[in-house]
Parts: sequence; structure tokens; C-alpha cells
Amino acid sequence: MSDWPRTTYWGALERAARLWPETEAIVLPEERVTFSALRDRVLSRADNLRRLGLRRGEHVAICMGNSVEWATLLLAAGTLGAVVVPINTRLRPPEIAYALRQSDCCFLVMQDRLLKVDFVAMLRGIEPALDGALPGAELPRLRTVIVQGDDVPAGALPYSEMTTAATPGFAPAAQGVQPDDVALIQYTSGTTSAPKGAMLSHDGMLRDAFHVGRRLDLRPGDRYFSQRPLFHVAGVTLSFLTALIAGATYITTPTFDAALAVRMLQDECCTHISGNDTMFLMMIGQPRPPEERIALRGGWAAATGEVMRQAQQRFGMPGICSAYGQSEASPNVAMGPHDDDPAKRLDGFAFPLPGLEVRIADLDSGAIRPVGELGEILVRGWSLMKGYYNMPEQTARAIDRDGWLHTGDLGVMDEAGRLRFAGRAKELIRVGGENVAPAEVEDVLHAHPAVVQAQVIGVPHPRLMEVPAAYVILHGRDAATPDELVAWCRERLAGFRVPHHLRIVDSFDHIGMTASSKVQKSKLREYALTDLGLG
Repeated sequence: MSDWPRTTYWGALERAARLWPETEAIVLPEERVTFSALRDRVLSRADNLRRLGLRRGEHVAICMGNSVEWATLLLAAGTLGAVVVPINTRLRPPEIAYALRQSDCCFLVMQDRLLKVDFVAMLRGIEPALDGALPGAELPRLRTVIVQGDDVPAGALPYSEMTTAATPGFAPAAQGVQPDDVALIQYTSGTTSAPKGAMLSHDGMLRDAFHVGRRLDLRPGDRYFSQRPLFHVAGVTLSFLTALIAGATYITTPTFDAALAVRMLQDECCTHISGNDTMFLMMIGQPRPPEERIALRGGWAAATGEVMRQAQQRFGMPGICSAYGQSEASPNVAMGPHDDDPAKRLDGFAFPLPGLEVRIADLDSGAIRPVGELGEILVRGWSLMKGYYNMPEQTARAIDRDGWLHTGDLGVMDEAGRLRFAGRAKELIRVGGENVAPAEVEDVLHAHPAVVQAQVIGVPHPRLMEVPAAYVILHGRDAATPDELVAWCRERLAGFRVPHHLRIVDSFDHIGMTASSKVQKSKLREYALTDLGLG
């Protein structure tokens, strides 16, 4: 297939069930389902959601760990023409309340507990009417809550309400869902402002997934492991939907677990993987299983070149690809491809997907930057969001009159048109008159044999405005000294890029991690200001 036909979630699922009925569609440690069984389950959930009152265009939130049910509910809601609002399971109550209110959710499907988090207690604190009758005063649009688990409040329904077989007359085609309909409202980071819900369409996400699968050389019968959370669009589009379209098996776990990941790569005979720098570093640090037989063919990483090289050395992956994307772009903008120049792939260069335009603009003037020059990444084309939900002013600031999405990300283009992500513009460290991207310093630190993980942020300086500060985890607390690591950087970096401060830490957990196991740079900077006496 040279291109992907415009279709909906249901169209993609029906195709997979027809072409590969007995192939495993989704695998978790204690759960497996084939494409044909997934189709039947989606029909059941869609019909039951319709019976309970969910209608086309309405919004349903999902608050669960990765599971067959999460993926089923995504497709079932889309089959009805309803819009899924993923809820990050690491959010605090005010953040969950904001997402439910701002998105006008009328349905919520949730687990009662995940790990040590009691979501029912959390929701009770947000909406007291949960113990009586919904809707309540705090979430006046939320009329139905469905709970998976034993703790079902009086105002909610048990998940058994969702599991009856679809009625014979239920026909997905009769729901009138169109490829351009909104399928997902993905909330973006709120580090500098209130989170914004990017509205993504069936066609945008499926087409994105199709092209990603082609770039990865993902084939029917391949086994694609991804622990990226399904409440992030990379987990939905670039993991689950990519496997669905390619006829590959999507393999995951409820939450990220580095030791479990390594075991599943072997036990499930995985061929592909995806992850970010932190995920890969944590997996690389795990002991090798006895008689290890991990031999991945490919995958993709959002990571620096040094981390990609270490991951390739550890797990194989001759076809490993670099990736760049943003939630507002469904989310992938550039990927691989798997058969491109290996040096380019490992250095983070990736061609934009077919039909997408990418340019690099000066941060101040907006002028187009020459090849090899750093600037803001602008994107235009079919994968862009329909806007932020109920935020027209923020939408207008993000997408200009000519249709260019201003990503706020930094990048460079090479002479062949490949894109290389260099970091967030708001994380750029301005050292005197020079700009330093944290990733280029982190890459040098990751090349040191004693370093497990490095994070670099900018901190104030009386003369230079800002200087780099590095926080580093070592293989052993005494494996290297701060002075040795600074000297290592000084031999390999221009003076203005060398960390002025370097601290060795045991973990970043106490500072702040995202659900994708990324260190939160904004929280690290706050920590550094106090730690270094600069606040």
C-alpha cells in the first residue's frame, strides 16, 4: 500500500480483523487478544456506551493504566463518533478536575486504583456527588462514571455494564463517523500556562501511524513493544495505532517498569521497540536475563545520539530511527526512515513525513534560517490539530494565518531536508551571547563510561545571564567526581557549553518525573536554584 486511505478508527480495526484475524493484536503480561476478538470487544463496548447514553460528538475521559480495555475504549468511543479525553494517571486532583471541566466531559471510565493511587477517593474529593447522584455542582457536565474494580460509589456504574454482547442490530457504519471528525483531545504540558487540549482527528492520527509504520519497516506479524502510556498521543498513535495498521502485535505493560520491559522483550520475541532517553537508559541499566535472546530489528527513540548508540549496542536494532513530534501534530512530524544513513539516524536526523512541510525560523525575526542553523521548528500539513478545545486565542497563537504550527521547539535542517530536534526553546540556555541546547551537553555526559543519566538546565549568572548546570546519576556513587566530569566536557565542548555546576544524585524521582519517565526540567531548575543557593 503506497498511501493510507482516509478512514476512521472503525475502518482501520475492521481492516485488521479481516486481514489478520488470528494474529495477536494486544499483549500484556496477563492479557492477550487477537484482532478478531478485539473487533468483537470494540463492538460490545461501543454498543454499551451508546446504550448508557454516550452520543456522537460527546466527550468521554479515560483514566486507566495501559490495558486491552484502554485501547478497546478508544476504538469504541471513536466508533460512536465520541471524543476520548485521556487522563494522565500521574496528575493531582486539581489537574484532573481542570481536564474534566475544561474538556466538558460527560462520561468518565476509570480504574478504582492503579499502583498506590486511589482514583475513586480522588474523584470523591473533586465531585462529592459521586456518592449520591450525578451530575453534581463541581462537574456539572459529568453525568456518567463507570468504574473498573471493586470500589464503585453509589453515583457510579460497575464496569460489568460495559461487557454485555453487542445487540444484533448495532451497525458502526450507521453512526455516521467521518475521517475528519475529532477523535482525541490531548492535553499538552501546562508548565508555562494552563494545559491546552489539542483536537486530533481520526484521519490525522491514522495517517500519522501508517507513515510511522512504513518508516519503521513494521510488518504483519511483527511484535512491537512500547511502554509509552496510552494517555499520551505517542502511546496511542505511534504505538497502538501504528501496530494496528501494520498488522503487528502491540505489546505493553500497565505502567513503565524497566526490569519487566527487558523480560518482555525476550519472552515475547519482540522485533521493535520505542522509548525516550530515560526509558532506554533505565532498561540498559538492567541486568541481562540468563541466556538472553533479545534481537530487535528496529524501533524509534526520542533521545540523544549517545543514548541511541547505547540502546543499539544493548538491544540490537539495526533499523533504529530518530523521531520528532508534538501533540499538536498527531504527533509525529519526522521519523527515520529505517534504511537511511545509520550515522544520520543515530545523530537524530529524520525526514519529515510525506506531505508535511517543515521550516526553521529565527526565534526573534521569524526569518527562515539557513541549512545547519538553529531555529524554531515550524510545521504545516495534514497532521496538524484542529485547534485547542475552547481556546481560540491560544489556537491563533500556535497556528498562524498561513497554516504554520509554531512548535516552540528548536531544530536544524541538513542539506538533504532531514530535521534534527535540538530541544525546547524555553529550555535554551543563553550564555552571554551564545545559545546552548541542553541536549548537546547531555549527549557528551552520556558518553562518559561512569554516567547512567544526565540532565542539564540553565541557572542564573551575574555576568553571563545563564550558565549550564548538570545533575548526573552514576553507575556507582564513586565512579567519577564532579571535577572529572567537568574536565571530560571541557575536552569535548566549547567553553560556554561546559557545565558551571555539576551535582551527582542518586535519582530524579524526588525532583519530578513525567509518566513517560522524563525528568521535568522546570522542576529540576527550581530544585537547582535552591540546591545551588541561587534562588
